[in-house]
Amino acid sequence: MQGGSTGIGYGLKYQARCISDVKADTDHTSFIAGTLSLREENEVHLLRLSAGGTELICEGLFSHPEEIWNLSSCPFDQRVFSTVFSAGESFGAAVWQIPELYGQLNSPQLERIASLDGHVGKVNCVLWWPSGRNDKLISIDQENIFLWSLDCSRQAAQVQSKESAGMLHYLSGGAWDPHDVNAVAATCESSVQLWDLRAMKKANSIECGHVRNVDYDTRKKHILVTAEDESGIHIWDLRMPKVPIKELRGHSHWTWAVACNPEYDGLILSGGTDSTVNLWFASTTTSDELTSENVFKSPTRELDPLLNSFSDYDDSVYGLAWSSQEPWIFASLSYDGRVVVESIKPYLPKK
Repeated sequence: MQGGSTGIGYGLKYQARCISDVKADTDHTSFIAGTLSLREENEVHLLRLSAGGTELICEGLFSHPEEIWNLSSCPFDQRVFSTVFSAGESFGAAVWQIPELYGQLNSPQLERIASLDGHVGKVNCVLWWPSGRNDKLISIDQENIFLWSLDCSRQAAQVQSKESAGMLHYLSGGAWDPHDVNAVAATCESSVQLWDLRAMKKANSIECGHVRNVDYDTRKKHILVTAEDESGIHIWDLRMPKVPIKELRGHSHWTWAVACNPEYDGLILSGGTDSTVNLWFASTTTSDELTSENVFKSPTRELDPLLNSFSDYDDSVYGLAWSSQEPWIFASLSYDGRVVVESIKPYLPKK
């Protein structure tokens, strides 16, 4: 199904690539986004969906001088987040704290809790373990994976361990397994490396096309979804990593972002440089699994996995984020700085 957006829009001042759900805000649906301007001072926008779901309200606007390439909200403290940034040819990563707002829109400066120093070359991402409070962080550059111990109260981060991915591999990103605090998937040019953090070694790998993004299924163990250049998204069972269990082709150009729904099995978002966001339903439930939690069963017919394409963007879509508080709502961010919040309820298959 093709469809224009009926969502709620908000315009950032500059170009942007990254947006994150503020999972720790248990009272509101909130998102945080960062800009990517080469010549201007960049900004971090804290956005909240209004109680009636009709407006995106800017709760805070903060200065961030460097270009923001990656941004992630802390899952257990709504005022804490991380960024990966660049200034010219140099890259860095840091953990920040939002100051108390006291009703001010233009708030005091962000407080830098910790700098994740030690990287040489381009830093790609910072990962928080998504399933609760954890004092560990992961940062990934082109050649190495760092495991950090973070102490927010002391405003310090220390390297706990570090390992190289190998001379023949250039890492580009990753995801932390919500079912296993010791498992991380790191993306390379043509593979996904599966790392065991206890030994800080690669345990396995998936050979595939050029992977742009990866996400774990939050509802099912062993399920991983990859966004690939010209082949849409692939769904993998890590117990059988030779071939994907599903291939979903729905983008006409590079697929850049993928996000699994935090609550509902089988709901997946993908976005890319074709200026489209696709909503998929691709359940991985097998015949020997209980299906009582599968809210979109259709025993009489096979559903089209593509529930809707949101295709009225004017630029590439690099950022996707589901709401943890209202899991039928997601935010997308296109490169021109446009944030759109949508409800997927109109597109869900009937029970």
